[in-house]
Amino acid sequence: MNILLLGSGGREHALAWKIAASPLVAKLWCAPGNAGIAREAECVALNVADHAAVIEFCKRNAVDLVVVGPETPLAAGIVDDLAAAGIKAFGPRKQAAQLEGSKGFTKDLCSEFNIPTGAYRRFDNANDALAYVRAQGAPIVVKADGLAAGKGVVVAMTLAEAEAAIAMMFEGAFGSAGAEVVIEEYLEGREISFFALCDGDTAIPLASAQDHKRVFDHDEGPNTGGMGAYSPTPFVTPEVHDQIMARIILPTVAGMKSRGIPFKGVLYAGVMLTAQGPKLFEYNVRFGDPECQVLMLRMMSDIVPALLAACDGQLKNFDLRWYPEPALTVVMAARGYPGDYAKGTRIDGLDEAAKVEGVEIFHAGTVAKDGAVLANGGRVLNVCAMGKTVTEARDRAYQAVDRIKWPDGFCRRDIAWQAVEAEKAKA
Repeated sequence: MNILLLGSGGREHALAWKIAASPLVAKLWCAPGNAGIAREAECVALNVADHAAVIEFCKRNAVDLVVVGPETPLAAGIVDDLAAAGIKAFGPRKQAAQLEGSKGFTKDLCSEFNIPTGAYRRFDNANDALAYVRAQGAPIVVKADGLAAGKGVVVAMTLAEAEAAIAMMFEGAFGSAGAEVVIEEYLEGREISFFALCDGDTAIPLASAQDHKRVFDHDEGPNTGGMGAYSPTPFVTPEVHDQIMARIILPTVAGMKSRGIPFKGVLYAGVMLTAQGPKLFEYNVRFGDPECQVLMLRMMSDIVPALLAACDGQLKNFDLRWYPEPALTVVMAARGYPGDYAKGTRIDGLDEAAKVEGVEIFHAGTVAKDGAVLANGGRVLNVCAMGKTVTEARDRAYQAVDRIKWPDGFCRRDIAWQAVEAEKAKA
């Protein structure tokens, strides 16, 4: 098969690495790709937002399948446009992508189909929103309704923070994404990521993972797109797994189908494990980043038949196999992220780092120039490792991090600390 992958981040490098390993693949392109992806696929300078150009490329190169990595093209309806041109694409159509594209849409779906989630209200003006948070008190969560590149959520621990978040959103910090705001109950518990592959009718679970959203150690500092992850998480027991599938994932797939907008692709549930059981706090409609990186390392099965089965409505007879060993990823980011950061700084030592046993390095925001690898984004590298235990995977990943010479980069040093503590307690 000829496959075109869309995107340029760490998630896409992990997908390219996994897709390229499939014996079913004759040719793999990635648009626009990055310096690491170029080792797995031929990178092409296509503008992903130009759907006509993507379709023209697919027709000219006899592309059999398009795999859409990021959420923005999904929300813009690229799958609809490809399908209209007779090209198979993995990912949800525009209306189904509202599960990520509109926080209010998802909350209303939860309400309609009895999916456990925090109490919420939707607002289209600052005055009503401010009155509501003052009545509710803090902590409380303020979200821009639309896509804001992972930055449109403020977990306000004080009333002043909530008021500032409301003002910022309605003043246009996130453009049209903040034209409507969802304010919801602060959920107390442990946050995990749960993934399911969906074909419109059926959903099959992928492995569980835990992401680390805050920028600094001990979960301090502002939220980011994710500073590291590991899989599996010990907090998703078989019982919790079954509850999430039965109460959250399956009712969502059934609800979307009954609304006439079947969901095909990856459903990524952000779930809080509360004292009352698992509750949904958000949906994403694509593989998580950096969770995708650890899932691809642990996936034993060929991913290509799974992607095709999701597109073709054939998941009911499908099964995925996983390596039991844990995988972990540490995100190396440019100093200043998630605020302002410099681009174009040089990174050395990657080949040396990759020699550590069990290590795989995925590029998230890099560009190759004159034989050197330069940083070209906020989150720049994903240093991943597998091990017999989470502790071993973590130690290998940090050993590799320490071989990378990049004075302008930083990372968290405590990825998977909860799981490491759980392993110590068992020992």
